Amino acid sequence: MSVQADLNAPLILREDQDGLVTLTLNRPRHYNALSEEMLAALKTELDALADDETLRCVVLRAAGKAFCAGHDLRQMHSHLGEEDYYRQLFATCSGVMQSLLAVPVPVIAVIQGVATAAGCQLVASCDLAVATDSARFAVSGINAGLFCSTPSVALSRNVSAKRAFEMLVTARFINAATAADWGLINHAVPEAELDGAVTALATSIMEKSPAAIRHGKAMFYRQRQLPLDEAYRFAGEVMARNMMEADAAEGIDAFLNKRAAQWQY
Repeated sequence: MSVQADLNAPLILREDQDGLVTLTLNRPRHYNALSEEMLAALKTELDALADDETLRCVVLRAAGKAFCAGHDLRQMHSHLGEEDYYRQLFATCSGVMQSLLAVPVPVIAVIQGVATAAGCQLVASCDLAVATDSARFAVSGINAGLFCSTPSVALSRNVSAKRAFEMLVTARFINAATAADWGLINHAVPEAELDGAVTALATSIMEKSPAAIRHGKAMFYRQRQLPLDEAYRFAGEVMARNMMEADAAEGIDAFLNKRAAQWQY
């Protein structure tokens, strides 16, 4: 691909297939850095998915050698001294991360190469993550004199406080095996097995009741922010509403009669 072709290509590629939507970050020559334009394009795609009733699962991939190198430092450097610009930039990025949670079905990140700073935040903000066993992860802003404050929000909700803080203050990379052990990703697989592993995970999700998956994702993240007694009350209410879905009646009947369930789509 020529430089000009790369410049003219869409920043986010979208592919739809039977309820599975694949979004691909498409700035490979810039290691998929999150420029203002990339963030805006990604948020537009994510927000559009929030109301898609046919959606079953989302896969977030990246073109080229790296998943995402974080914010576009050249673009940031061109606004030195403009505090309002940076405040808006980080608010926009935080909005993108929250849009991932607002997608009503699971979002699977697929990582190759490196995921650094806001790129690591992107991984941590997805519901699930599968990486090549050669992938590496870091929150490396501190090397440029900038503590990765907003990435720390997502990172510290995936890994323990001490592990997250060590990554934040040292900028050291962790490999995919460590990322899986710490809970940042679900699986680390050989590169040749990556597509198969992602397909298997997405297929497993899409075989389940769409209604139950949507109830479950919305409940899961909200209950984590509540005190224990409130979390149980909230979860009980959601589970009762889930029982009113036709899929719940169908699923229980199918289990009792030892047959495959036929979900409503």
